[in-house]
Amino acid sequence: MLNPSSIKSTLRVDTAITPLMAEALQKWSLMYVNQSPWLNSEIKSLNLAAAIAAEISRAVTIEMDVAISGSPRADFLAQQMIPVLNNIRTYIEYGSAKGGLMFKPYIKKDMVIVDFVQADMFFPVAFDANGNMTSCVFADQKQIGQNFYTRLEYHSMLAEGYRITNTAFRSSVRDMLGSPIALTFLPEWADIEPEAFILNIDKPLFAYFKMPFANNIDPTSPLGVSVYSRAVNLIEQADRQWSDFLWEFESGKRAVYTDVLAFGKGVDGKPRLPDKRLYRLLDLNSKIDGKGFFEDWTPTIRDVNILNGLDAILRKIEFNCGFSYGILSDPKLTALTATEIKTSKQTYYANVVDTQKSLSDSIDQLLYAMDVYTTLYNLAPAGAYTAVYSFDDSIVSDHDAQFTQDSTAVGMQVMSKVEFRMRNYGEDETTAQKYLELVKKEQTDRLANRINTVRQ
Repeated sequence: MLNPSSIKSTLRVDTAITPLMAEALQKWSLMYVNQSPWLNSEIKSLNLAAAIAAEISRAVTIEMDVAISGSPRADFLAQQMIPVLNNIRTYIEYGSAKGGLMFKPYIKKDMVIVDFVQADMFFPVAFDANGNMTSCVFADQKQIGQNFYTRLEYHSMLAEGYRITNTAFRSSVRDMLGSPIALTFLPEWADIEPEAFILNIDKPLFAYFKMPFANNIDPTSPLGVSVYSRAVNLIEQADRQWSDFLWEFESGKRAVYTDVLAFGKGVDGKPRLPDKRLYRLLDLNSKIDGKGFFEDWTPTIRDVNILNGLDAILRKIEFNCGFSYGILSDPKLTALTATEIKTSKQTYYANVVDTQKSLSDSIDQLLYAMDVYTTLYNLAPAGAYTAVYSFDDSIVSDHDAQFTQDSTAVGMQVMSKVEFRMRNYGEDETTAQKYLELVKKEQTDRLANRINTVRQ
């Protein structure tokens, strides 16, 4: 992560990343890439941070669909959104781990391309009264040889319009900007304008996806926090407990302690052991507690107790992350009532729905920015567009059980077949009625064929 103070001194702007948030963001990032600060040769990792981020991302984006319609402009935007939706799960995982993600569109030939900027590569500058980000600095860094080249793209909403500036730097240190250079120094930046000014827009040309949790690291900060921000210490405890479990097996390996005289010696003068993992050498004058040359040592493994302790920690992590019990912990080891299971599923469902709402809001803002660029570069005819979002709800709903219950209700004639199709097949009323009419027609045709067959 670039040092925010170097951005402040270079661009003369104050970033909204406080030292507390910068430290937390660095820790979340290290945890995600399995480099937690507490890991060493003795403490091994369960890689829980990445697993937690992957799980919430999967739940949020599974069967996600965005239908954009209304005009040829809408059709163009829908086409540009295809790559975004194809990669959305991966990048929401990054955003979940680091507390947020930025969607930043730009023009390439006749297309609108969207950059996914992770939280440690953008620096918020200003927010409005509702906590919406209005100004931000984006960092694009490349390493060539021993040098680091950084481009800062500063977006700012001003009273007179929207301003974008680009500046480039070269440094021998990754987290410092170093000396200014021309944008033309690198071929990939050569076509970028140093400054642009856009009129008649009322929203930023970027979209901030923020994890919908209260910021318990710095309550004064409008930035999002990691999905595992409230479980950092618990994740450390889980890693330590897991390491104890591994050590229990390592230290408890079967061994045979033998006198040095039990084996012949090699050319180096050392005893030749048939299996170095099994045999351990002792020099006790050919006796081990008076039992002779060999003594077997097979300790009792305390695996069950250690695993039960680990599972208790995992349940605490699930609670602090807003997950259902059994996602990380072993469901067979958790004695829960039906009410407790339902409550934990509802908590997880609410967590996922809130994240989906935050994602929908950020995509709405992304579409606005893409629409502005489409107009500026005359990429598609002017026109209105509407975005409709749909997500999977299977986290809290058991579709098989619902299908069986609804089938029984239809048989009892307390539910219409139209309602049945709408609930179980996700159809609107018109579509459900159309398919029921097709089914009725097929049944009538089959009956007519049978009658004709009998008459013949």
